[in-house]
Amino acid sequence: MTMPQSRAARARVVALAFALAVLAGGCASTHGLVPTDRPMDADQLSIARSADGFSHADFPRLDWWTAFGDPQLDALIDEALAGTPSLAAADARVRQAIAQAGLAEAATEPSVGVGAQYSGIRIPSSVAPAPLGGSYKGVILLSLNLKYDPDFWGGKRARWQAALGEARASEVDAQAARLTLASNIASTYVVLAQAFAAQDVARDEKARSTHLLELTRQRVKAGLDSQLPMRQAEASVAAAQQQADAAQRQVQVARNALAALLGKGPDRGLQLTRPAVLSAAPATIPSLLPSDLLGHRPDVVAARWRVEAARHGIKASKAAFYPSVNLAAMIGLASGGLSDLFSTDSAFIQGGPAISLPIFDGGGLRSQLAKSDADYDLAVAAYNQSLVGAVREVADALQNARALDAQTASARDAAGAAQAAWQLAQARYHAGLGTQLDVLAAQQPLLQLQQQLTALRAQRLTAAVDLDRALGGGLTPPAPTTTTTDPAIAKAPTP
Repeated sequence: MTMPQSRAARARVVALAFALAVLAGGCASTHGLVPTDRPMDADQLSIARSADGFSHADFPRLDWWTAFGDPQLDALIDEALAGTPSLAAADARVRQAIAQAGLAEAATEPSVGVGAQYSGIRIPSSVAPAPLGGSYKGVILLSLNLKYDPDFWGGKRARWQAALGEARASEVDAQAARLTLASNIASTYVVLAQAFAAQDVARDEKARSTHLLELTRQRVKAGLDSQLPMRQAEASVAAAQQQADAAQRQVQVARNALAALLGKGPDRGLQLTRPAVLSAAPATIPSLLPSDLLGHRPDVVAARWRVEAARHGIKASKAAFYPSVNLAAMIGLASGGLSDLFSTDSAFIQGGPAISLPIFDGGGLRSQLAKSDADYDLAVAAYNQSLVGAVREVADALQNARALDAQTASARDAAGAAQAAWQLAQARYHAGLGTQLDVLAAQQPLLQLQQQLTALRAQRLTAAVDLDRALGGGLTPPAPTTTTTDPAIAKAPTP
């Protein structure tokens, strides 16, 4: 047989062995193993009636917090986004996931390595006679190693795509961490502003109660009143002082919380000045909800990436049921001494293909595929839950803001009436038709309503923060370009 004929015969043998291995693949079967869940269609989560109609508003700006109109708040969020321990942890998880994807990608490529080795042995003459025994023999080996495992079934590529999906999800998680940090700072800043406003009301109430106590003492001394109204006035002064102390404590707590959010010590909070008068924009949402949340909510986008990663994980697990082919070759020089190491007689070559096929593994492959199916179902369930939660948060924030607008309007009308009553009491006093007691009595409901308005304004500002966060905070994280037929994912916008 000639050399070409010999090579052709060997090639036919290898091809036949490979074909038999493919046919025998049924020994390890994937029959009956499929995922059971699928991503939800966002359009089935109706929000129009709950939102009482839509507006043509845009999604929030990337720097949505600037709408509150306080430069100190803007500076605090910019400082926090420049780097805090929580963001450092999120960024480290991104690098970790990207590195894992790099490892999976490297497995799809050929590997080439070089080696240099020296080894020697002396066989005792009692084991083997001369010339083999009783002498030392050394070998110098220089080699070039090549390895390649062709990815015929796409399993390695699927593992790389799964790892890449997890890396993209981690990147979006890092964006979500920044949104959460900015939202927490804005909400805490609102608490700080409310605490300062509550201090003002408490001080006004203490001044009113103190003045009332002085007048009551004079009336008791003159025999015009009993001890009861004086004791009641003393209790009012003490209650006003308690409110002032509570407001001061709230200021300190809010300052400490802001410092911690910045990743700094409590002394950083002492540098904060009183917030400006914050304002909240009217509560509006885009008309394309809820489907547009698929491209703006970081948690929803990250969940979609994890669905894609799990889908590729199923493909990788299925590929393990098929035969694998490994190609390896080694080329090098081997000699007993340096003098003839680089001669043509020292050259050697070794290599060839190797085929392996799982036939019986105790159910390991089926268990791995079942786990991948379950991982996919879990990822889909997490995606569906994040979508439901996102729509609910938008509706809650919108309804809360609108309800607070109505309550604030009512409280403002009541405060206006109380203000008019107080002014009327003052006019009667100056005209000699009333007393200072009448003026102080008319001032009390006004201060109570001012305190209520302070709380309502803070709640409305918090609702504005919640709405901006629920709408994604102006982020447009990159969404997966999916090939799945699942309608909820296939229709999602991709930047």
